[in-house]
Amino acid sequence: MTTARPAGVLATAHAVNDGDDARQVADPRRAATADDYIAALPAAGRGDVVALRALMRRMIPADYEEMMQYGMISYSVPHERYPGGYHCDPKQPVPFAGLALRKGYLSLSLFCVYLDPDRKARFVAGWQASGHRLDMGAGCVRVKSAAAVPTEVLAEAFRFPIDDFVAVYEAGIPASARRQARGMRG
Repeated sequence: MTTARPAGVLATAHAVNDGDDARQVADPRRAATADDYIAALPAAGRGDVVALRALMRRMIPADYEEMMQYGMISYSVPHERYPGGYHCDPKQPVPFAGLALRKGYLSLSLFCVYLDPDRKARFVAGWQASGHRLDMGAGCVRVKSAAAVPTEVLAEAFRFPIDDFVAVYEAGIPASARRQARGMRG
C-alpha cells in the first residue's frame, strides 16, 4: 500500500517548537524522536528542517516508518516488514531516506536513489533540469534551504512502493546478507 500521509500531519509537524529554545539538548543527533531532534536544533535551521520533514511525510508512502536513525530523521522499512534489517547492521531497519541539519547545509540522505542506477540518473537529470544547484555525493544531497529543493523531483524519488524498494535493496546486497535476511522473514 502506498497511500499518502494524512493532511493533518503537516499541521502537527509545524507545531513542534514555538521558538522556545529551552528544550534544546547538547546534541540533536542523540534525540529519541524526530520531534525531539527538531526541538534541539538551533533556530536558524529549524524552519527548513520542519518544512522538509512535512514535505517528506506527505510524499513518502505510508508503509515506511519515521524514526531517528544514524543521527537524523529517517524513513525506513519497518522490521515488521523486513525483519532481516539493514545488512550493515541488522538491528537497524533498512533506510529509505533521511533528513539532517549539518553545519551550513541540510542533508537529504536518499538511499532510495542510491540503490538503483537508473533511478539515480533520472533523479540527477530531473534536478539539473529544474534549474536548482545539485550538490550530491553517492546518495546524499546537500542544500542550503528547503526552497532549494525541486519538490517534484523529490516526489518522484519517493514514488517507490516498499515491496519494490525491498526487491531493489535485496538485489544490491551480498548474497550472504540476502540469505540471512530471507531466513529471518520466515
